[in-house]
Amino acid sequence: MELILWRHADAEDASASLSDSERSLTARGIEQAARMAQWLRPRLPEDTLVLASPARRAQQTAQALTPDFRTVKEFGAAAAPEEMLRACGWPGDRRAVVVVGHQPTLGEVAALLMTGVKRQWSLKKGALIWLTARERGVIPGVHLRAAISPDFL
Repeated sequence: MELILWRHADAEDASASLSDSERSLTARGIEQAARMAQWLRPRLPEDTLVLASPARRAQQTAQALTPDFRTVKEFGAAAAPEEMLRACGWPGDRRAVVVVGHQPTLGEVAALLMTGVKRQWSLKKGALIWLTARERGVIPGVHLRAAISPDFL
């Protein structure tokens, strides 16, 4: 399974008149999402499943990649890493899955899969971590395929 953890791009700050879930991407965030989507699109298999948090900023980030994505309530800002992994079918799904979500959950998922320990890894806005589940003989493994920030694109 290919699992791409993509943090939403730069978004408006929360305010008294704007709830956290209503925050939209900034002009910078729209550009970050477009650059990352342009990098991702030719590298993803045709049957890739794109899943996004219900928050507006995550929806807009996913939309930069494809209009064909699914909203998953378990990917909200307060999601637990184990819930996220269960909801995206890790590690058994045979296709690529892009998860557009939030910190700290995405960093915790990456740390858990790479080290076996739930830790606070930081993922910049608009950045992604691409992991692959592989088995060699009877030994399962997780391989880092890419870790990239939109600033490098």
